[in-house]
Amino acid sequence: MTKKFHTVRPIPNRQLPQLFIETYGCQMNIADSEVVVSVMQEAGFALCDHIEQADIIFVNTCSIRDNAEQRIWGRLNLFLQYKKKKPSLKVGVLGCMAERLKEELLSHNAVDLVVGPDSYRLLPKLIEAVTHTGKQIETHFNPEETYADISPVRIDPNGVSAFVSIMRGCNNLCAYCVVPFVRGRERSRNPKSIEHEVTDLVANGYREVTLIGQNVNSYLWSDPNNPTEHVNFAQLLEIIALIDPKLRVRFATSHPKDMSKGVLYTMAMYPNICHHIHLPAQSGSDHILKLMNRKYTREEYLLRTKAILQILPNCSISTDFIAGFCDETAEDHAQTLSLMQEVRFDQAFMFQYSERPNTKAANTYRDNVPEEIKTQRLNEIITLQNQLSLESNQRDVGKTFEVLVEGLSKRSDQHFFGRTPQNKVCVFPCGESQIGAYVDVLVESCTSATLIGCIAHKVQNATFLPHIRPFLHKPDK
Repeated sequence: MTKKFHTVRPIPNRQLPQLFIETYGCQMNIADSEVVVSVMQEAGFALCDHIEQADIIFVNTCSIRDNAEQRIWGRLNLFLQYKKKKPSLKVGVLGCMAERLKEELLSHNAVDLVVGPDSYRLLPKLIEAVTHTGKQIETHFNPEETYADISPVRIDPNGVSAFVSIMRGCNNLCAYCVVPFVRGRERSRNPKSIEHEVTDLVANGYREVTLIGQNVNSYLWSDPNNPTEHVNFAQLLEIIALIDPKLRVRFATSHPKDMSKGVLYTMAMYPNICHHIHLPAQSGSDHILKLMNRKYTREEYLLRTKAILQILPNCSISTDFIAGFCDETAEDHAQTLSLMQEVRFDQAFMFQYSERPNTKAANTYRDNVPEEIKTQRLNEIITLQNQLSLESNQRDVGKTFEVLVEGLSKRSDQHFFGRTPQNKVCVFPCGESQIGAYVDVLVESCTSATLIGCIAHKVQNATFLPHIRPFLHKPDK
């Protein structure tokens, strides 16, 4: 039987043990932190929004790049200073770094427990064990765990949009990536539990959900009682889109080899599925793509992007690139720049290659591109993408887009910000609108990162404005 979901929001209570949580890394970690808070709140803990109030500190970690891990070590050193002032304070390291480094983390003087992504249900018992017997570690993989029966505590600051995890793990084994080793193999969540969670979010005033997984396009759930009954990602998208036509639906992330036309046709059928696809390329060179074990060629990637724009002409495409991967030559780099020119991505996330221990790249290849060359190539990719993003935004000047108001602009409390269906950030004067409203915004100018406009006319105001405190602490970058 599928559990009925109830949207839960944190309520401070100074009479209960106080939990402070910091989250680093991807959207999956944010969703996981909401599961952790749910587990802890059910066990009698309350969230606090100031670290000085905490009885327990959790840091939910990322291992994708070395600099992400170095930041965590710095935070642990800071937490040690808090523990000196408050000896009863407990510190737990959660997530991908906990799975990867285990004993090394536990040996740090600040750390009391280390818990991997599949073991969050055990947190209350582990904390109790810390109190009675000392340091604890729990990092075993559970190939069945999806947390499908846990109602995440929504700790985002605006109450407008929410992440909904639909699957866990990854089977792709890209040569540079630690995710399969820290999150395990792919397993898809029961679609009924996803539908119930989203239905409850809509009932509580949420206007947008993002379906997330390491590779959402490989979502495939089979009924254990009837193995012939399957739900794939295109079918799941349709199920969620039909919950409410006023609900915006997004998803991330897609692997190019699994990006099917079925998903694209479903997106074309339902106007509330946003026309934006994040399709990481990583490189434009077949030589590098093969070394990376990406399982597609440059030409196959181009065919995917052409199919997207044929079926969804107004769809935006964003991507990821890694500069300076093992054995990358000047020609390989030039191929990446030419792919960017050919596709003309609207947005991109761009990184310098960082060797991760125990991956195929670390065990098999030499990290032989000098750091100064990596930096130079990354800067060239960034410069080109800034130009492409500016040109993409300039094409939107003079157009009107439906924007979901998400909050106040960081630079002015007289301006709201929101995103277009193409996932472009838009800033505009508040006027008579409010957070949670859909408004039509006429784009008047732009930068490479932002559309700037004014409200053309109001589409629909929010009928529910939840008051949610920002308990999920994502430290400034």
